[in-house]
Amino acid sequence: MTTFIATFFSHFGAIRFKKLCQKAGWAAQVMPVPRDLSSSCGTCVRYEGTDICPDARMPEEVEQIVEVSDNGYICRHRAADS
Repeated sequence: MTTFIATFFSHFGAIRFKKLCQKAGWAAQVMPVPRDLSSSCGTCVRYEGTDICPDARMPEEVEQIVEVSDNGYICRHRAADS
C-alpha cells in the first residue's frame, strides 16, 4: 500500500472521497491540508491505497492527489482547472 494525500475543491468532496476509500477497504482520514500543499477548501484526505483512486472514475471534486515519499510529495493527479 502507498500513502496518498488528496486535496479538494470543497469539504463535501473530501467527505465523499473518504467514504469511497473506506468502501474499498482503504484506511483514510480527513485532516487539514499540510502547509506544503495548497487547497481550495483546506481539507484533505490522507489514505493508504493500491492506486491513486479507489473508484474507476476520478471524482470531479478532487483538486490534486500526491504520493507521500521520503523526499516530500510526488504529484500523481491534478485537476485541469487547478
